[in-house]
Amino acid sequence: MNKKDIANVRKQFKLNNRYMNIREIFNVYIKKESGEIYHQVSQPFQLLEQEAQELFLTNFKKVLTGSLDAKLFELKFRRDVEDSTQMILYNGLRADTEEWMESMLRIVQKMFAHAVYEFDTVVTFIRGEYQKATRKRDLETEEGGDDEVYSNEFTLCTLNKTDQPKKALLFDYIEKEFKSNNAVDPIINLTAPLTGFMFPAFNDNSADVNHILYYGGKANQPDTMFIEEVLHCEDIITAIEEKDSFEQIVKLVAGEEVPTNVISNVYEEIDKMVQESIENEESEPPKLDSRDIERILEVSGVEDVDTAKVEHAFKSVVYDVNHEIKASSIIPKSIKINTKIADVSIHPKELKNVKYITYEGKRCLLLEVDEDVVVEGFRLPNMSNHQ
Repeated sequence: MNKKDIANVRKQFKLNNRYMNIREIFNVYIKKESGEIYHQVSQPFQLLEQEAQELFLTNFKKVLTGSLDAKLFELKFRRDVEDSTQMILYNGLRADTEEWMESMLRIVQKMFAHAVYEFDTVVTFIRGEYQKATRKRDLETEEGGDDEVYSNEFTLCTLNKTDQPKKALLFDYIEKEFKSNNAVDPIINLTAPLTGFMFPAFNDNSADVNHILYYGGKANQPDTMFIEEVLHCEDIITAIEEKDSFEQIVKLVAGEEVPTNVISNVYEEIDKMVQESIENEESEPPKLDSRDIERILEVSGVEDVDTAKVEHAFKSVVYDVNHEIKASSIIPKSIKINTKIADVSIHPKELKNVKYITYEGKRCLLLEVDEDVVVEGFRLPNMSNHQ
């Protein structure tokens, strides 16, 4: 799934939406440490109070929020797995309610077979249908819109922690007196899911039952145990790991010292690939193999680049010769320049305006700007005008 696919699904999680029909919700309360089921209940989603529906809808959208390969990962199921989660989810899409509940409880058992939490948790499953119009409605012909839609069944799961209510002082309007809050019921934290997933994945408006969208609660910290033992999916590489691999390859080819204009050129070349992919509405994000990296380094101004050197660097860092690095994982949102005196954050495209020079025997960071510089409301004088 790309960002557009995920955003299309996420925005449908709202009240009374004809494109998103959540048929039923299944909540399972798990006791801490023992991992035993304390309570379970399934009911039609529409029978929940509106306030409860809104809270859950926010929770579901959280599981579809975050950067790809950092918090959200499209995972591929492993083949020939006993008691495969893929088949449990697939068969559960059209099973009756009792069979579906039993299937989801099998997944809950997998979740807590190896995991131990210091707090009670709640696992929530929903099952429903997601629709999307094949094309926008033409105002003149009145064709399109709801006349023809893509329609797919799905299951979504969230795992949420419970918090103990905080002690508080309340004011009783009826009795007109201050009272302490003696509430002991645990609060289900729906604002920050620990993990979750949606099955199947959606690509080009069609369901892909061989993949699942996984959500990790913390950026670049996917739960490998959950991925391998619960979902039975293949290993993944995070965006930050991809970026680190690329940087190591460049260092092996170009050396430890690389001019800022060359670094800037490298990011610009990669950004061109990403933007062209977006403009062409390609479903697969662009990826780089050793030949792509060789071309990028050559046109960016790196000296003495040759095929054998790049291939050797690629193999020594990535190991898998068939692996391709996602271009979108390489480009940083901002580049941080750290010194003992100050830390500077700059956009990758502006890196060419930064120079590392020696001035009057001292090492200096030269930042080229085309406007006046203001510090805490004070405009700095141009020193060349005061000599």
